[in-house]
Amino acid sequence: MTRKTASRTWTAWSCKVRLTVDDPAVLGAACGALKALMDRVDKAASRFRTDSELSVVNERAGAMVPVSRLLTDLVDVSLVAASISGGAVDPTVGSAVIAAGYDHDIETVRRRAPLPGDPFAMRPIVPGWQQVQLNRKLAMVGVPKGSALDLGATAKAWTADRAALILSKRHGCAVLVEIGGDLRAAGEPDKPWVIEVAERAGDPAVLVTLAHGGLTTSTRTVRRWQTAEGSAHHVIDPRTGLPADGPYRTASVWAPSAVRANTFSTAIIATGEAALGRLTLAGHPARLVAEDGEVTELAGWPTASRVAS
Repeated sequence: MTRKTASRTWTAWSCKVRLTVDDPAVLGAACGALKALMDRVDKAASRFRTDSELSVVNERAGAMVPVSRLLTDLVDVSLVAASISGGAVDPTVGSAVIAAGYDHDIETVRRRAPLPGDPFAMRPIVPGWQQVQLNRKLAMVGVPKGSALDLGATAKAWTADRAALILSKRHGCAVLVEIGGDLRAAGEPDKPWVIEVAERAGDPAVLVTLAHGGLTTSTRTVRRWQTAEGSAHHVIDPRTGLPADGPYRTASVWAPSAVRANTFSTAIIATGEAALGRLTLAGHPARLVAEDGEVTELAGWPTASRVAS
């Protein structure tokens, strides 16, 4: 007998959060646990909270700062992602993201009138992930003077991974966690989850199935805002310190974890062809949408995917 599923959706971190389980009796408790985990991650790693640990680290740039084990883990994950991506996913782009105008939550940024002048006249410097100091034993983090960490590319995916694994084990059921464009499936569902993959909510989508692992979509088409020089977005090319303008506007990737999938999907948007070779070597299925809308499917992206009706 196929087990019934239950799902709940809400908004947090300026994105849609959805939790699905195949045991309806545990949905309430599982949602509470996911919200509690997201709250802890927010207090540790939010750029938009002056009381977060990450804000303290950035304010004290140039010094080693004691932090929680949670932030230690999140910074460690970001550095691994930077290494795997050849620096395309670099946590030291914080100052560049702020210079691009993304210094508050996205709705506040969008409502703000563009400032006169070129916001990129002074090109922000991205010091590079190798300059981050992390002492795991003592739980201390340091960044160079004048720089700032931004863990947005990995912290959300890490939270999806962590929640799915913990909740599946705790409740003995299959779990699907979606936080924005980052999805993670854990446990053993009776049949694979059916996922809609689209650039933006409401856009035409393709349907794929997900039984395990992570599926993420990174795009520069959603978190956009207006500047005096035109529109900008949140994905920074670490080589230039400016919003990426490569050949791909959206990338969807499957990998064993949401963090790994997000690392490659973000890298493709950030550095384009420079990241494509690493994605190809990794062998993860991917669906790339070029600036002109042309779609490229790689490494076994399911040919059975179909347009959602």
